[in-house]
Amino acid sequence: MVSLGLAFLLGSLPFGFWLGRLKGVDVRKQGSGNIGATNVGRILGRGWGYLVFVLDFGKGWLAVWVARAWGDPVDPWVVTAGLFAVLGHVFTPWVGFRGGKGVATSAGVLLALTPLVGLLVAAVWGGAFLVGRIVSVASLLAATAFPLLVHQLDPNRPALQCAAWVLALLVWVRHRDNLMRLFQGKENGFRKKNKKT
Repeated sequence: MVSLGLAFLLGSLPFGFWLGRLKGVDVRKQGSGNIGATNVGRILGRGWGYLVFVLDFGKGWLAVWVARAWGDPVDPWVVTAGLFAVLGHVFTPWVGFRGGKGVATSAGVLLALTPLVGLLVAAVWGGAFLVGRIVSVASLLAATAFPLLVHQLDPNRPALQCAAWVLALLVWVRHRDNLMRLFQGKENGFRKKNKKT
């Protein structure tokens, strides 16, 4: 249980919100209002967005590593720790249980749990982004590919298969505003912060 609590705590660290505060900005009140990498990148600049992605990715990966090293190394337990890390990110108590969308943290968890699937999902995301240049579409397609690839490449890991569907559904639910903007033709891509002249 300690490793699950630690996984949730690691996942809950709202790096996007804290870095925004460091720059004197509340990212929850600008752009999409999300504390994740994409919104931070739009508000503070692309470099800050990349930094938030790396930090959010890292905490997901670290939660799985800690569960394996210090907790119960049995696969269902480690998978559950990864799931708790993503839940901590999405429902972080640091900012009123309104966190990010879970994409970067899920990616870190995924790469730690099943590297081959993680790389393939990253390829799906990258290909979708190169074609459409819309982060939300790439994220949704990658989230959909995740459980499908797990079922094909990790058929003997039922806990991972269940977690994959849960995480995919969570990403879709957290992108409901993006879906609405997509249907309205108002969704933005990941662009550089406009410079003041």
